[in-house]
Amino acid sequence: MRASSLALRLFLSATAWTVVILLVTGVILSSLYREAVERAFDRRLGVYLRTLVAEVAAPEDATDRNQSLREPLFELPLSGWYWQITRLGVPNAEVRASRSLWDGGLPSLAEQGIVMATDGTRRSYVQGPEDQRLRLIERTVDLGEDGRFLIAVAGDSLEIDDETRSFDRALAITFVMLAVVLLLITMFQVRFGLAPLKRISEGLAAIRAGRAERLEGKFPVEIAPLARETNALIDANREIVERARTHVGNLAHALKTPLSVMVNEAAARPDDPLAAKVREQADIMRDQVARHLERARLAARLTVVGTVTEVAPVLTALTRTMGKIYRHRGVVVDTDVPADIKFRGERQDLEEMLGNLVDNACKWAQARVGIEVVMAPREGRDEQHLRIVVDDDGPGLNVREREQVIAQRGNRLDESKPGSGLGLSIVLELAGLYGGRLTLGTAPIGGLRAELTLPAA
Repeated sequence: MRASSLALRLFLSATAWTVVILLVTGVILSSLYREAVERAFDRRLGVYLRTLVAEVAAPEDATDRNQSLREPLFELPLSGWYWQITRLGVPNAEVRASRSLWDGGLPSLAEQGIVMATDGTRRSYVQGPEDQRLRLIERTVDLGEDGRFLIAVAGDSLEIDDETRSFDRALAITFVMLAVVLLLITMFQVRFGLAPLKRISEGLAAIRAGRAERLEGKFPVEIAPLARETNALIDANREIVERARTHVGNLAHALKTPLSVMVNEAAARPDDPLAAKVREQADIMRDQVARHLERARLAARLTVVGTVTEVAPVLTALTRTMGKIYRHRGVVVDTDVPADIKFRGERQDLEEMLGNLVDNACKWAQARVGIEVVMAPREGRDEQHLRIVVDDDGPGLNVREREQVIAQRGNRLDESKPGSGLGLSIVLELAGLYGGRLTLGTAPIGGLRAELTLPAA
Protein backbone atom coordinates (compact mmCIF):
# COMPACT_ATOMS: atom_id res chain seq x y z
CA MET A 1 0.00 0.00 0.00
CA ARG A 2 1.29 3.39 -0.78
CA ALA A 3 2.05 5.68 2.16
CA SER A 4 -0.23 8.41 0.81
CA SER A 5 -3.14 5.96 0.56
CA LEU A 6 -2.51 4.75 4.11
CA ALA A 7 -2.31 8.34 5.36
CA LEU A 8 -5.63 9.17 3.68
CA ARG A 9 -7.32 6.13 5.18
CA LEU A 10 -5.98 6.90 8.65
CA PHE A 11 -7.10 10.52 8.35
CA LEU A 12 -10.60 9.55 7.21
CA SER A 13 -10.84 6.94 9.96
CA ALA A 14 -9.68 9.45 12.58
CA THR A 15 -12.15 12.02 11.22
CA ALA A 16 -15.05 9.58 11.42
CA TRP A 17 -14.17 8.48 14.94
CA THR A 18 -13.68 12.09 16.06
CA VAL A 19 -17.12 13.07 14.76
CA VAL A 20 -18.78 10.02 16.34
CA ILE A 21 -17.10 10.54 19.71
CA LEU A 22 -17.95 14.25 19.78
CA LEU A 23 -21.58 13.58 18.81
CA VAL A 24 -22.00 10.92 21.50
CA THR A 25 -20.27 13.13 24.07
CA GLY A 26 -22.43 16.09 23.06
CA VAL A 27 -25.64 14.10 23.44
CA ILE A 28 -24.56 12.81 26.86
CA LEU A 29 -23.51 16.27 28.09
CA SER A 30 -26.73 17.84 26.79
CA SER A 31 -28.81 15.19 28.59
CA LEU A 32 -26.87 15.62 31.82
CA TYR A 33 -27.20 19.39 31.66
CA ARG A 34 -30.95 19.21 31.04
CA GLU A 35 -31.32 16.91 34.04
CA ALA A 36 -29.33 19.39 36.14
CA VAL A 37 -31.55 22.28 34.96
CA GLU A 38 -34.66 20.22 35.74
CA ARG A 39 -33.39 19.46 39.25
CA ALA A 40 -32.70 23.16 39.85
CA PHE A 41 -36.17 24.05 38.50
CA ASP A 42 -37.75 21.37 40.71
CA ARG A 43 -35.94 22.75 43.77
CA ARG A 44 -37.39 26.17 42.99
CA LEU A 45 -40.87 24.70 42.66
CA GLY A 46 -40.25 22.73 45.86
CA VAL A 47 -39.61 25.94 47.78
CA TYR A 48 -42.98 27.31 46.65
CA LEU A 49 -44.62 23.99 47.47
CA ARG A 50 -43.26 23.88 51.03
CA THR A 51 -44.38 27.48 51.54
CA LEU A 52 -47.93 26.58 50.49
CA VAL A 53 -47.87 23.47 52.69
CA ALA A 54 -46.86 25.63 55.64
CA GLU A 55 -49.69 28.07 54.92
CA VAL A 56 -52.23 25.27 54.63
CA ALA A 57 -51.11 23.86 57.94
CA ALA A 58 -51.15 27.31 59.62
CA PRO A 59 -53.93 28.25 62.09
CA GLU A 60 -57.18 29.48 60.67
CA ASP A 61 -56.60 32.98 61.95
CA ALA A 62 -53.49 33.46 59.77
CA THR A 63 -53.85 36.87 58.18
CA ASP A 64 -51.19 36.63 55.54
CA ARG A 65 -52.40 33.46 53.78
CA ASN A 66 -50.74 32.80 50.39
CA GLN A 67 -48.90 36.11 50.53
CA SER A 68 -45.54 34.68 51.54
CA LEU A 69 -44.80 33.39 48.02
CA ARG A 70 -43.92 36.97 47.03
CA GLU A 71 -43.77 35.99 43.35
CA PRO A 72 -45.39 38.45 40.89
CA LEU A 73 -45.70 35.75 38.24
CA PHE A 74 -48.36 34.03 40.34
CA GLU A 75 -50.42 37.23 40.10
CA LEU A 76 -50.05 37.71 36.31
CA PRO A 77 -52.88 35.93 34.43
CA LEU A 78 -51.74 32.96 32.36
CA SER A 79 -48.09 33.71 33.10
CA GLY A 80 -47.17 30.03 33.13
CA TRP A 81 -46.59 30.04 36.90
CA TYR A 82 -49.47 28.61 38.95
CA TRP A 83 -50.35 27.08 42.28
CA GLN A 84 -53.48 25.23 43.31
CA ILE A 85 -54.80 23.82 46.60
CA THR A 86 -57.56 21.20 46.38
CA ARG A 87 -59.30 19.64 49.39
CA LEU A 88 -59.69 15.90 48.94
CA GLY A 89 -62.61 13.76 49.99
CA VAL A 90 -65.13 16.65 50.12
CA PRO A 91 -67.56 16.93 47.19
CA ASN A 92 -67.67 20.35 45.55
CA ALA A 93 -64.99 21.58 47.90
CA GLU A 94 -63.57 25.00 47.27
CA VAL A 95 -60.38 25.07 45.15
CA ARG A 96 -57.95 27.78 45.99
CA ALA A 97 -55.58 28.82 43.20
CA SER A 98 -53.20 31.57 42.18
CA ARG A 99 -54.61 34.57 40.39
CA SER A 100 -52.45 33.67 37.36
CA LEU A 101 -54.45 30.48 36.84
CA TRP A 102 -57.47 32.64 36.06
CA ASP A 103 -60.46 30.35 35.58
CA GLY A 104 -58.45 27.30 34.65
CA GLY A 105 -57.11 24.43 36.69
CA LEU A 106 -54.10 22.14 37.01
CA PRO A 107 -54.32 18.39 36.26
CA SER A 108 -53.67 15.85 38.99
CA LEU A 109 -50.52 13.73 38.58
CA ALA A 110 -51.94 11.13 40.97
CA GLU A 111 -54.88 10.59 38.61
CA GLN A 112 -52.40 10.18 35.71
CA GLY A 113 -50.58 7.39 37.54
CA ILE A 114 -47.33 9.28 38.16
CA VAL A 115 -45.26 7.43 40.77
CA MET A 116 -44.51 9.26 43.99
CA ALA A 117 -40.86 10.12 44.66
CA THR A 118 -39.02 9.34 47.90
CA ASP A 119 -39.71 12.86 49.24
CA GLY A 120 -43.46 12.33 48.96
CA THR A 121 -43.96 14.46 45.85
CA ARG A 122 -44.93 13.73 42.28
CA ARG A 123 -43.40 15.65 39.39
CA SER A 124 -43.81 15.60 35.64
CA TYR A 125 -44.54 17.67 32.55
CA VAL A 126 -48.21 18.54 31.93
CA GLN A 127 -50.30 20.60 29.53
CA GLY A 128 -51.48 23.82 31.14
CA PRO A 129 -53.80 26.69 30.18
CA GLU A 130 -53.23 28.17 26.73
CA ASP A 131 -51.53 24.85 25.82
CA GLN A 132 -48.48 25.81 27.83
CA ARG A 133 -46.05 23.03 28.66
CA LEU A 134 -45.61 23.10 32.43
CA ARG A 135 -43.28 21.43 34.89
CA LEU A 136 -45.59 20.48 37.79
CA ILE A 137 -44.82 19.24 41.29
CA GLU A 138 -47.55 18.22 43.73
CA ARG A 139 -47.89 16.81 47.24
CA THR A 140 -50.72 15.42 49.33
CA VAL A 141 -50.95 16.84 52.87
CA ASP A 142 -52.98 15.11 55.58
CA LEU A 143 -53.99 17.55 58.37
CA GLY A 144 -56.03 15.01 60.35
CA GLU A 145 -59.34 16.48 61.39
CA ASP A 146 -58.80 19.46 59.10
CA GLY A 147 -58.80 17.13 56.08
CA ARG A 148 -56.45 16.10 53.27
CA PHE A 149 -55.21 18.59 50.69
CA LEU A 150 -53.55 18.23 47.26
CA ILE A 151 -51.10 21.09 46.76
CA ALA A 152 -49.62 21.66 43.31
CA VAL A 153 -47.16 24.21 41.94
CA ALA A 154 -46.32 24.54 38.23
CA GLY A 155 -43.84 26.61 36.28
CA ASP A 156 -43.36 27.30 32.58
CA SER A 157 -40.93 24.68 31.21
CA LEU A 158 -39.87 27.15 28.53
CA GLU A 159 -37.19 28.28 30.96
CA ILE A 160 -35.76 24.75 30.99
CA ASP A 161 -35.91 24.53 27.20
CA ASP A 162 -34.31 27.94 26.71
CA GLU A 163 -31.53 27.16 29.17
CA THR A 164 -30.86 23.79 27.51
CA ARG A 165 -30.86 25.29 24.00
CA SER A 166 -28.39 27.97 25.07
CA PHE A 167 -26.14 25.29 26.49
CA ASP A 168 -26.50 23.15 23.34
CA ARG A 169 -25.51 26.09 21.12
CA ALA A 170 -22.46 26.84 23.23
CA LEU A 171 -21.62 23.13 23.31
CA ALA A 172 -21.98 22.82 19.52
CA ILE A 173 -19.73 25.82 18.89
CA THR A 174 -17.15 24.49 21.34
CA PHE A 175 -17.21 20.99 19.85
CA VAL A 176 -16.93 22.29 16.29
CA MET A 177 -13.85 24.26 17.25
CA LEU A 178 -12.52 21.26 19.14
CA ALA A 179 -13.18 18.99 16.14
CA VAL A 180 -11.32 21.34 13.81
CA VAL A 181 -8.35 21.46 16.19
CA LEU A 182 -8.36 17.68 16.65
CA LEU A 183 -8.56 17.07 12.90
CA LEU A 184 -5.69 19.50 12.27
CA ILE A 185 -3.64 17.74 14.93
CA THR A 186 -4.58 14.34 13.46
CA MET A 187 -3.65 15.47 9.96
CA PHE A 188 -0.32 16.76 11.27
CA GLN A 189 0.36 13.51 13.14
CA VAL A 190 -0.65 11.31 10.21
CA ARG A 191 1.36 13.28 7.70
CA PHE A 192 4.54 13.52 9.73
CA GLY A 193 4.05 10.28 11.60
CA LEU A 194 3.85 8.29 8.35
CA ALA A 195 6.73 10.16 6.72
CA PRO A 196 9.18 7.35 7.69
CA LEU A 197 6.89 4.79 6.02
CA LYS A 198 6.88 6.94 2.90
CA ARG A 199 10.67 7.00 2.99
CA ILE A 200 10.72 3.21 3.29
CA SER A 201 8.29 2.92 0.36
CA GLU A 202 10.45 5.21 -1.78
CA GLY A 203 13.58 3.33 -0.69
CA LEU A 204 12.08 -0.03 -1.69
CA ALA A 205 11.05 1.46 -5.05
CA ALA A 206 14.64 2.65 -5.54
CA ILE A 207 15.95 -0.82 -4.68
CA ARG A 208 13.51 -2.43 -7.11
CA ALA A 209 14.53 0.04 -9.82
CA GLY A 210 18.24 -0.63 -9.19
CA ARG A 211 19.06 2.86 -7.91
CA ALA A 212 19.93 1.59 -4.43
CA GLU A 213 20.93 -1.64 -2.73
CA ARG A 214 19.73 -1.02 0.85
CA LEU A 215 17.42 1.20 2.87
CA GLU A 216 19.56 4.11 3.96
CA GLY A 217 19.02 6.84 6.55
CA LYS A 218 17.84 7.10 10.13
CA PHE A 219 14.34 6.02 11.10
CA PRO A 220 12.29 6.48 14.30
CA VAL A 221 12.59 3.76 16.91
CA GLU A 222 9.14 2.43 15.93
CA ILE A 223 10.14 2.05 12.27
CA ALA A 224 13.84 1.23 12.65
CA PRO A 225 13.22 -2.53 13.25
CA LEU A 226 11.23 -2.71 10.00
CA ALA A 227 14.03 -1.04 8.02
CA ARG A 228 16.64 -3.23 9.73
CA GLU A 229 14.76 -6.45 9.02
CA THR A 230 14.13 -5.39 5.41
CA ASN A 231 17.85 -4.80 4.87
CA ALA A 232 18.60 -8.14 6.52
CA LEU A 233 16.10 -9.83 4.21
CA ILE A 234 17.72 -8.24 1.14
CA ASP A 235 21.19 -9.35 2.32
CA ALA A 236 19.94 -12.86 3.03
CA ASN A 237 18.34 -12.99 -0.41
CA ARG A 238 21.63 -12.06 -2.06
CA GLU A 239 23.51 -14.66 -0.02
CA ILE A 240 21.00 -17.37 -1.01
CA VAL A 241 21.36 -16.43 -4.67
CA GLU A 242 25.15 -16.48 -4.44
CA ARG A 243 25.08 -19.90 -2.81
CA ALA A 244 22.69 -21.14 -5.48
CA ARG A 245 25.03 -19.92 -8.21
CA THR A 246 27.95 -21.64 -6.54
CA HIS A 247 26.03 -24.92 -6.21
CA VAL A 248 24.89 -24.72 -9.82
CA GLY A 249 28.47 -24.18 -10.97
CA ASN A 250 29.70 -27.09 -8.88
CA LEU A 251 26.94 -29.33 -10.22
CA ALA A 252 27.70 -28.32 -13.78
CA HIS A 253 31.36 -29.17 -13.29
CA ALA A 254 30.52 -32.49 -11.60
CA LEU A 255 28.24 -33.57 -14.46
CA LYS A 256 30.27 -32.30 -17.39
CA THR A 257 33.43 -34.17 -16.37
CA PRO A 258 31.90 -37.69 -16.53
CA LEU A 259 30.14 -36.79 -19.78
CA SER A 260 33.41 -35.61 -21.29
CA VAL A 261 35.08 -38.88 -20.26
CA MET A 262 32.27 -40.88 -21.90
CA VAL A 263 32.50 -38.83 -25.10
CA ASN A 264 36.29 -39.18 -25.24
CA GLU A 265 36.12 -42.94 -24.70
CA ALA A 266 33.48 -43.25 -27.40
CA ALA A 267 35.46 -41.05 -29.78
CA ALA A 268 38.39 -43.45 -29.42
CA ARG A 269 36.27 -46.12 -31.16
CA PRO A 270 34.97 -44.36 -34.28
CA ASP A 271 33.95 -47.62 -36.00
CA ASP A 272 31.95 -49.02 -33.09
CA PRO A 273 28.16 -48.46 -33.56
CA LEU A 274 27.71 -48.57 -29.78
CA ALA A 275 30.31 -45.83 -29.37
CA ALA A 276 28.50 -43.70 -31.95
CA LYS A 277 25.24 -44.12 -30.03
CA VAL A 278 27.02 -43.22 -26.78
CA ARG A 279 28.40 -40.05 -28.38
CA GLU A 280 24.96 -39.14 -29.70
CA GLN A 281 23.21 -39.63 -26.36
CA ALA A 282 26.07 -37.99 -24.43
CA ASP A 283 25.73 -34.90 -26.61
CA ILE A 284 22.00 -34.83 -25.89
CA MET A 285 22.67 -35.27 -22.18
CA ARG A 286 25.28 -32.51 -22.23
CA ASP A 287 22.85 -30.17 -23.94
CA GLN A 288 20.04 -31.04 -21.52
CA VAL A 289 22.27 -30.67 -18.46
CA ALA A 290 23.57 -27.32 -19.65
CA ARG A 291 20.05 -26.22 -20.45
CA HIS A 292 18.53 -27.10 -17.09
CA LEU A 293 21.50 -25.83 -15.13
CA GLU A 294 21.24 -22.55 -17.01
CA ARG A 295 17.55 -22.37 -16.25
CA ALA A 296 18.19 -23.00 -12.54
CA ARG A 297 20.90 -20.35 -12.56
CA LEU A 298 18.55 -17.85 -14.18
CA ALA A 299 15.70 -18.63 -11.79
CA ALA A 300 18.03 -18.00 -8.85
CA ARG A 301 19.36 -14.82 -10.41
CA LEU A 302 15.86 -13.45 -10.98
CA THR A 303 15.26 -13.38 -7.24
CA VAL A 304 17.88 -10.64 -6.87
CA VAL A 305 16.15 -7.32 -6.23
CA GLY A 306 17.19 -4.14 -7.97
CA THR A 307 19.07 -5.38 -11.07
CA VAL A 308 18.81 -2.91 -13.97
CA THR A 309 20.50 -3.07 -17.39
CA GLU A 310 20.81 -0.34 -20.00
CA VAL A 311 19.60 -1.63 -23.36
CA ALA A 312 21.55 0.63 -25.73
CA PRO A 313 25.07 -0.59 -24.79
CA VAL A 314 23.99 -4.22 -25.07
CA LEU A 315 22.58 -3.70 -28.57
CA THR A 316 25.59 -1.68 -29.67
CA ALA A 317 27.99 -4.45 -28.67
CA LEU A 318 25.71 -7.09 -30.17
CA THR A 319 25.37 -5.38 -33.58
CA ARG A 320 29.13 -4.89 -33.70
CA THR A 321 29.66 -8.60 -33.11
CA MET A 322 27.04 -9.67 -35.65
CA GLY A 323 28.54 -7.30 -38.20
CA LYS A 324 31.84 -9.14 -37.92
CA ILE A 325 30.28 -12.61 -38.02
CA TYR A 326 28.10 -11.97 -41.09
CA ARG A 327 30.40 -9.53 -42.88
CA HIS A 328 30.94 -11.99 -45.73
CA ARG A 329 27.19 -11.95 -46.50
CA GLY A 330 26.88 -8.16 -46.43
CA VAL A 331 24.06 -8.13 -43.86
CA VAL A 332 23.43 -4.64 -42.46
CA VAL A 333 21.99 -4.32 -38.96
CA ASP A 334 20.09 -1.07 -38.25
CA THR A 335 19.18 -0.16 -34.66
CA ASP A 336 16.80 2.39 -33.24
CA VAL A 337 17.01 2.45 -29.45
CA PRO A 338 16.71 5.46 -27.08
CA ALA A 339 19.68 5.89 -24.77
CA ASP A 340 17.60 6.11 -21.58
CA ILE A 341 15.69 2.81 -21.91
CA LYS A 342 16.52 0.26 -19.21
CA PHE A 343 15.65 -3.41 -18.72
CA ARG A 344 14.73 -4.61 -15.22
CA GLY A 345 16.93 -7.68 -15.14
CA GLU A 346 20.45 -9.04 -15.59
CA ARG A 347 22.66 -8.01 -18.49
CA GLN A 348 23.57 -11.64 -19.30
CA ASP A 349 19.91 -12.54 -19.75
CA LEU A 350 19.26 -9.58 -22.05
CA GLU A 351 22.37 -10.43 -24.08
CA GLU A 352 21.25 -14.06 -24.41
CA MET A 353 17.72 -13.17 -25.53
CA LEU A 354 18.75 -10.44 -27.97
CA GLY A 355 21.71 -12.50 -29.17
CA ASN A 356 19.47 -15.42 -30.17
CA LEU A 357 16.93 -13.18 -31.92
CA VAL A 358 19.48 -11.05 -33.78
CA ASP A 359 21.63 -14.06 -34.70
CA ASN A 360 18.57 -15.86 -36.06
CA ALA A 361 17.57 -12.75 -38.04
CA CYS A 362 21.07 -12.31 -39.51
CA LYS A 363 21.22 -16.01 -40.35
CA TRP A 364 18.08 -15.82 -42.52
CA ALA A 365 18.26 -12.23 -43.75
CA GLN A 366 19.05 -11.41 -47.36
CA ALA A 367 20.71 -8.06 -46.70
CA ARG A 368 19.05 -6.21 -43.85
CA VAL A 369 18.06 -6.60 -40.20
CA GLY A 370 16.19 -3.90 -38.28
CA ILE A 371 16.05 -3.59 -34.49
CA GLU A 372 13.70 -1.15 -32.73
CA VAL A 373 13.21 -0.66 -29.00
CA VAL A 374 10.30 1.38 -27.61
CA MET A 375 8.57 1.92 -24.28
CA ALA A 376 4.88 1.12 -24.06
CA PRO A 377 2.27 0.78 -21.26
CA ARG A 378 1.59 -2.77 -20.22
CA GLU A 379 -1.92 -4.05 -20.86
CA GLY A 380 -4.06 -3.94 -17.73
CA ARG A 381 -1.29 -2.39 -15.60
CA ASP A 382 0.09 1.04 -14.79
CA GLU A 383 3.73 0.03 -15.30
CA GLN A 384 5.78 0.35 -18.51
CA HIS A 385 7.45 -2.41 -20.48
CA LEU A 386 10.03 -2.74 -23.24
CA ARG A 387 8.99 -3.73 -26.73
CA ILE A 388 11.95 -5.00 -28.72
CA VAL A 389 11.20 -5.66 -32.40
CA VAL A 390 13.66 -7.57 -34.62
CA ASP A 391 12.84 -7.65 -38.37
CA ASP A 392 14.67 -9.32 -41.23
CA ASP A 393 14.15 -9.42 -45.01
CA GLY A 394 14.51 -13.17 -45.26
CA PRO A 395 11.96 -15.76 -46.42
CA GLY A 396 9.99 -15.52 -43.13
CA LEU A 397 7.54 -18.12 -41.80
CA ASN A 398 3.88 -18.71 -42.44
CA VAL A 399 1.37 -18.97 -39.60
CA ARG A 400 1.64 -22.75 -39.24
CA GLU A 401 5.42 -22.65 -39.23
CA ARG A 402 5.48 -19.90 -36.62
CA GLU A 403 3.20 -21.91 -34.35
CA GLN A 404 5.33 -25.00 -34.90
CA VAL A 405 8.55 -23.18 -34.00
CA ILE A 406 7.04 -21.71 -30.84
CA ALA A 407 5.35 -24.92 -29.70
CA GLN A 408 8.14 -27.46 -30.32
CA ARG A 409 11.39 -27.05 -28.44
CA GLY A 410 14.48 -27.52 -30.65
CA ASN A 411 12.40 -27.76 -33.82
CA ARG A 412 14.33 -26.80 -36.98
CA LEU A 413 12.41 -26.15 -40.18
CA ASP A 414 15.55 -26.02 -42.34
CA GLU A 415 18.46 -28.34 -41.51
CA SER A 416 20.69 -26.50 -43.98
CA LYS A 417 21.30 -23.69 -41.52
CA PRO A 418 23.63 -24.28 -38.57
CA GLY A 419 22.28 -24.40 -35.02
CA SER A 420 20.44 -26.61 -32.59
CA GLY A 421 17.03 -25.00 -32.95
CA LEU A 422 17.00 -24.07 -29.25
CA GLY A 423 17.46 -20.31 -29.72
CA LEU A 424 13.79 -19.31 -29.73
CA SER A 425 13.02 -21.75 -26.91
CA ILE A 426 15.72 -20.12 -24.80
CA VAL A 427 14.23 -16.69 -25.52
CA LEU A 428 10.76 -17.94 -24.67
CA GLU A 429 11.83 -19.40 -21.33
CA LEU A 430 13.90 -16.38 -20.33
CA ALA A 431 11.13 -13.97 -21.27
CA GLY A 432 8.64 -16.06 -19.31
CA LEU A 433 10.86 -15.98 -16.21
CA TYR A 434 10.77 -12.18 -16.36
CA GLY A 435 7.02 -12.06 -16.95
CA GLY A 436 7.47 -11.13 -20.63
CA ARG A 437 6.59 -12.88 -23.89
CA LEU A 438 7.81 -13.53 -27.43
CA THR A 439 5.54 -13.30 -30.47
CA LEU A 440 6.33 -13.99 -34.12
CA GLY A 441 4.81 -12.24 -37.12
CA THR A 442 5.54 -10.86 -40.57
CA ALA A 443 8.03 -8.02 -40.89
CA PRO A 444 7.22 -4.99 -43.07
CA ILE A 445 10.47 -5.61 -44.97
CA GLY A 446 9.30 -9.08 -45.97
CA GLY A 447 10.80 -11.56 -43.54
CA LEU A 448 10.13 -12.64 -39.96
CA ARG A 449 9.29 -10.24 -37.15
CA ALA A 450 10.19 -11.29 -33.59
CA GLU A 451 8.64 -9.05 -30.93
CA LEU A 452 9.98 -9.42 -27.40
CA THR A 453 8.21 -7.85 -24.41
CA LEU A 454 10.20 -7.38 -21.18
CA PRO A 455 9.79 -5.37 -17.94
CA ALA A 456 11.26 -1.89 -18.01
CA ALA A 457 13.03 -0.08 -15.20
